[in-house]
Amino acid sequence: MAEPTYLDPYKRTHEHIEEPPIAFGEILKRIGPGMILAASIVGSGELIATTVLGAEVGYTLLWLIIVSCLIKIVVQNELGRYSIATGETTLEAFDRLPGPRWKVSWMVWCWFVMVVATLMQIGAMMGGIGEVLNRQFAEIPINAWVWILNFLTVGLLIGGRYAVVERVATVLVVFFTVMTVGCTAILFMLPEYFAIADVVGGLSFHLPDSGIATAVAAFGITGVGGTELVMYPYWCIEKGYARYTGPRDESPEWKRRAHGWVRVMGVDVISSMIVYTFATIAFYLLGAGVLNGMGLVPAGSQMVDTLSNLYTQTLGMWSLPIFLVGAVAVLYSTVFSSTAAHCRVFADFVGMVGIYDRRNYALRLKMIRIFVVILLFVPSVYFMVVGDPVRMVRIGGIAQAFMLPVIGFAAVYLRYKHMPSSILPKGWVTLALWISASVMAVMLGYSIIQRLFG
Repeated sequence: MAEPTYLDPYKRTHEHIEEPPIAFGEILKRIGPGMILAASIVGSGELIATTVLGAEVGYTLLWLIIVSCLIKIVVQNELGRYSIATGETTLEAFDRLPGPRWKVSWMVWCWFVMVVATLMQIGAMMGGIGEVLNRQFAEIPINAWVWILNFLTVGLLIGGRYAVVERVATVLVVFFTVMTVGCTAILFMLPEYFAIADVVGGLSFHLPDSGIATAVAAFGITGVGGTELVMYPYWCIEKGYARYTGPRDESPEWKRRAHGWVRVMGVDVISSMIVYTFATIAFYLLGAGVLNGMGLVPAGSQMVDTLSNLYTQTLGMWSLPIFLVGAVAVLYSTVFSSTAAHCRVFADFVGMVGIYDRRNYALRLKMIRIFVVILLFVPSVYFMVVGDPVRMVRIGGIAQAFMLPVIGFAAVYLRYKHMPSSILPKGWVTLALWISASVMAVMLGYSIIQRLFG
């Protein structure tokens, strides 16, 4: 039997060249990678870390949430630009950084360590889903539900049927987000939980006396986190932006196509940023208003019970089933999206260290399926050992916070040393890139100083 043929999105040939759309309506039809990222962000970042931060410190860090959502998209955009211009993946780009190396650059190994820690977040979301299902089917313990979800997800991802599930989950996520924004609107009419003066105070720059660990984790995970920054160029490549640009020959036609597809990617970045920023602010306001007002902080096996107050205290007890269905949709869609992305990056990684020939796309697909099993097994074990979803999200968020400035300055280095001169960003974008990397470094530096000296 003949081997099946695959369209390799990582290979750029003249036969797959496509002109970028110009009209805004046509551009919107070609976006997508950012929305996949948004689906993976909402679960652990918005539903868990953001609401926990609001519950701990009230409205004090609203400014941090907004900065977190806005500041990192510049790095995201420039990493995407680099992949479209060169056809290289994020790890290939990181492998160009100077410094120590063992088979691959130190920067690639830093990514590896970060992901080993951030798989805690996947385990946390699986545990959260298990908690919801245990409420309905108490005879099956939470840990058993985690393994049931594990095997189900492996089957769906390996079988290639996850696309349908992901579309359904995305619809549910949108529904859940709209409901959450509605709860926030109702919150504005509840004086026991909301005061405009508190919101205004939360927009001014100041830091709380407590909750720093959660604040740093929230900065690392809300909006685009460290893992999403690495994932995004892979989705851009698989969407076809780099393939449509064609092999780099520096011809006027290539330059026009490259700038055109970078423009499409820019719309994709901004569109997804608008979606997850609204969702993030809504979750934070509910956590600061409802949970902080009630003196509740989600923790341990009671995380979902505590979070359900976001709905029941604003809409009434009738909304509890809607919250539970929505929470499962949000968390499960994040498990899907994140695992699908991690598998692609890990397949790239083991190819770079020489385990297989990653230029063979059929072998790459097999390696992706192998990592489906591995990257769902490890988070499940994490949950068996730790058992506290909120703590697991914090660990993953802090790991991402430590990597953010490293990724930011890596993007700066690539812009000056390896970005094709014909597709360099405008001056104000370069300035924004420096500001973004610097802010991420300042946030990390402050958290370390605060930890050392209190």
